[in-house]
Amino acid sequence: MQERMQERMQATCDVVVLLSGSGSNLQALIDASQAGDNPARIRAVISNRADAYGLQRAFDAGIETRTLDHKAFEGREAFDAALIELIDAFEPKLVVLAGFMRILSADFVRHYQGRLLNIHPSLLPKYKGLHTHQRALEAADTEHGCSVHFVTEELDGGPLVVQALIPVELGDSPQSLAQRVHVQEHRIYPMAVRWFAEGRLALGEQGAILDGQLLGASGHLIRN
Repeated sequence: MQERMQERMQATCDVVVLLSGSGSNLQALIDASQAGDNPARIRAVISNRADAYGLQRAFDAGIETRTLDHKAFEGREAFDAALIELIDAFEPKLVVLAGFMRILSADFVRHYQGRLLNIHPSLLPKYKGLHTHQRALEAADTEHGCSVHFVTEELDGGPLVVQALIPVELGDSPQSLAQRVHVQEHRIYPMAVRWFAEGRLALGEQGAILDGQLLGASGHLIRN
């Protein structure tokens, strides 16, 4: 049993990251992947925007980059088909969405079923979509946070892997809340990717499975 665990730890897990913006979560993943005992290896970073700063972060880390402009395609399905071809050239075991501002087609999601992760700045299922921090404040929530989940055809609706919860403080603005949530994003996304790379995390028929145990509806909870 110990030998099998060691073999699993030694095997690398190639990862492709998709992004559209600054790539702060990408930087957290890069930093984590440089730990000597982390089996996750970022093979490539792909963006639909040539001016995405995340591409520079990848370049600085010696990671291959690609750009695929969605505006060059007639529709979402055509873009996603080309994106699949581009991703699969790197033969990743895991695809990670890190601020990729595209709604993915059903064909794309099915192609990567069980090996496609996303992070969202709310405690899902609350506040799917945009402006999550403003919506949490308007609802007078006492807690807010972020969620990592497997991607399914339902927008921001896949099985939850891990959530980080923070208290909403008196006087919080959307900006101050976002800053504290970002700190937690940079903590839990590398954690979830590492779990997958180590063979500890998988998508089962009834939800996310960690260390052989079905996670609850909220995933693995971390309170701060």
